[in-house]
Parts: sequence; C-alpha cells; structure tokens
Amino acid sequence: MSNLHRPLLAVATSILLSACGASPRPSTTTTRDLAALDSVTSSISGIPVSTKSADARNHFLQGQRELDLARNFEALDHFKRAVAADSTFAIAYLNVANTGNSFEEFKTNLARAEALAAGASDAEQLQIEIARKGLENDVSGQLAAAQQLVAKYPESPRAHLTLGNIQAGLNHNADARASYGKALSLAPRFAVAHIAMGTSYLFGEPRDFNQALQHYQAAEALAPNEPTMHDNLGDAQRALNNLRQARVEYTRGHELNPRDAGLLQQRGHVNSFDGDYEAARADYDSAMAVGRGNERGFFAPFRAYVSAYAGDAKGAITELNQLVAQADGMGIPDPVTVKINALSNVALIAIDTRDFPSADAALKQRTPLMMQQADQGGSAGFRRAQEQNVAYFNAWLAARKGDYRTAQRETARLTALVTPDANPRKMEPVHQLKGFVALYQGHNADAAAHFAQGNLLDPYIKYNYAMALDGSGQGDKAKPMFGELAIYNFNSLGYALIRKEAQQMAQ
Repeated sequence: MSNLHRPLLAVATSILLSACGASPRPSTTTTRDLAALDSVTSSISGIPVSTKSADARNHFLQGQRELDLARNFEALDHFKRAVAADSTFAIAYLNVANTGNSFEEFKTNLARAEALAAGASDAEQLQIEIARKGLENDVSGQLAAAQQLVAKYPESPRAHLTLGNIQAGLNHNADARASYGKALSLAPRFAVAHIAMGTSYLFGEPRDFNQALQHYQAAEALAPNEPTMHDNLGDAQRALNNLRQARVEYTRGHELNPRDAGLLQQRGHVNSFDGDYEAARADYDSAMAVGRGNERGFFAPFRAYVSAYAGDAKGAITELNQLVAQADGMGIPDPVTVKINALSNVALIAIDTRDFPSADAALKQRTPLMMQQADQGGSAGFRRAQEQNVAYFNAWLAARKGDYRTAQRETARLTALVTPDANPRKMEPVHQLKGFVALYQGHNADAAAHFAQGNLLDPYIKYNYAMALDGSGQGDKAKPMFGELAIYNFNSLGYALIRKEAQQMAQ
C-alpha cells in the first residue's frame, strides 16, 4: 500500500467492508539528501535490529527509510538485498513479506521470518507474531503483542507507532492518537508518526480535517521533496473540498518522482469528483502506463468508477469484466487478486443496481478464485476470512433479489464463520447484512439499528444507514450524514454509487 489509508482493494466487502491528463513535467528534484531523510525516518526506532552483517543492516535501514516515505518498490528492493546479504535476517524477511507484490510472496516470506524468529530479538519476534495473527484474523492477539512491544520498549517511537496502527484498525481512535502522540513526544521529527496522526484525523471519528492538514504539513516540512508528503497534503485538501489545491499537490508529487503512478491516480480521483470525466480517465490511463507491479491491475477499476460517477453502471461493469478477461495476460505478479478485486466491484455494482445476471456471473467466477487463495494460504484463519467474504456477498445478493430465506441462511453461516475470530469488529458485516434485509423489506427502524453497528467508515454503509434513519422518521439524524457524504471526496466504488443521491438528500 502506498499509504496507510489507501487500501488496494477499494471495495465494500464483507470483511472491511485513493487537472488534467497532460504529461507531467520532468522532475525538478534530481537528488535526494538521504542523510537528512534518514534523520526523520530510519534513524528513529528504539527497536534492536538483529543481524551481524553490516551490508544487510544498511539495506534494511534504507528499506525502512523508503517504506516510511511510501516508496514501496524501492523498499522491497532494499529488503531483498538485506536477506541476500544475511539469509538468517528474520525481520528483513518480514518486511519482504509486507512489501511484496503477491499473496504468495507474503506467505512465503512470513514463513521464512517465523522459521528464523528464534535467532531474532524479542521485539522482532513480536513484530513477526503481529503479522501472523493478522493473517489468522486475531486482531485482539495483534493488539496484545503490540502492547507487549511497548511494555518492553517504552522509549521506542516505532513501538508506539505499531501499537497506534493496530488501535486505529480497531477504531480505538483516542487510544491510537495517544500512541502516535507518545511516539512524537519521544521523537518530534518522526515523519511517519505525523502522517499517521494526520490520517487518524482525516478518517477516524471524530474527524478534524484541519488537524489532519497541520500534521501533514509538519511531515512535509521534514521532507519537502518527497512525493508522499504532497500526496497526503492533497488528501487533506480534498477533505476540505479544496479540489484545485489537491490537484496541485498531486501534480507536484508526481513531478518529484515521475515513476510514482499513484499520484496520477490521485489526480484522477479529484477530476472524478469535479465532474471532469475525460481528464479523470486520462489520468487513470497515465497511471496504468507508469504503474509497476500490480498497480496497473488495481488502478484500472478506478477508471471504471468514472462510469459509475457518470451514472453508467453497465459501462462500469463492462470495463471491469474486460479487466478480468485481460488480467492473466497483463504480466502482473498477482493476477488472481486483481481478478477478485474486479469481480467484487462488478458484484457490488450489480447488486446495487439489481443487475442480477451480472451479479450471479461475477460471484460464480469469484468464489472459486477466493477458495484458490484460501488453499494457497494454508491458514485456517485466512480460509475462514475468504469464506466469510463469499457468504457476505451470497447473502447480500439473495436479499436484494427478495429471497430472504436464502439471505438469512447465508447470514447465519457468516455469523458462525466470524464467531471464532478474536476481533471486536467481527460482527460488523453481520449487522450490515441484517440492515440490508430489513431495509429492502421496508423495516427502516430495524435497518437503522443494524447499520449503526456496521462499518460506518464505509460511505456506502453510512449512506444506507442515513436512508434507513430518514425512512424511519429520524431525518434530523440523517441530514448531517447526507451532508458529510455529499462532499466526502474519497474514492471507492460504493461512494461512486451513492454520491449523487447523497448530494440530493443533503439539499
């Protein structure tokens, strides 16, 4: 992921469920002051690094610097060089896993890190444990391990950052901000902690877009010529509905590193929100042309979203199905994940618009691919997550068709599948399904009660919650939500499907 808040799979799934098309000017920055960048990134840690190889350590630290600055491809190259220099370097294998280009690369290198963990420090062992527990859907276990890390290394800014990131994933935003604040009190020039704090205020409740902007500005002051700083500033300007300034920031970020396709994608988002669909498509085309690794496959759906914003759902489905057909021949590292993402998008559009033949066809292709990944994962928790995802979409489609018996059966299946997960948020998708079932039957008060317990960070769920509130005579609660969604300005397919309606309801 290029940023903490910008997931590659930008679809509302059962589990969770980012000016112009002209070519950019050449980079105005030809050299980077690596020593200065190290001082606000990799030199700030407080956690031991276990290797006897100076070369391996050097590449590991360079990889950490690049990872902090969201240069993931460069980071991966350094982490691979680190394990080439020291084949027993457990934490470097973990970072290869976390920055790799495919699920197979993640799984293989996590296993290598685990096999070598006995020779690593206790801090590194805990970081490896956090990754494993994440794969097993054990978020409570991740939190406990991160708390142990902080207890063992209370003066480590990175330990507090790690804890804060897990707390943020649990929507424990006050705790997350306290952890990020502690990291910054220990290291005021820790750029990625400023970014994490800004991201918390941008997306976590209660939101404060001006606070987000201030933290992003603090990070940018520490590394002004790094593209990710302008990426973040662009996000804050989007949140404040300053679309012109957001476009300027994304353009500047791409100029600083013309190999960074993500900034072109970001500019495409702004153009989508601005209604300049031709420029948006041009930016997405440019992003795909420049993209590395799997980027082309994950940027392509955003181009299809333009049709959804324009009210052409069938055009979006056609474009996404073309991506599925082409993925195996695109030369990308992980075509299966790209196809699953595209088919998830098709299913979401088709369920929302009652295009049942398209929804049925998408899920018929998608389910075997999901189970293929489950077999590949070799993890009971990961398999369960895949099965949860399948059950969610099956239940949602059945409810949309009015087949409530099947919807209830699949919802019960999902409930049984999430029950073993050590995750305080595990029931969110169950409540979302119950919300849809009630909403489609006209039981608005019941729907609102369930949606209130879903993932309200997902604008599609929040919109349906607001509709249920409005339909149950609670318009005073619904109106501010419609107002927020009308100028949300962050791209997801669910948002593309509800944006115009939210704007109308906000009036």
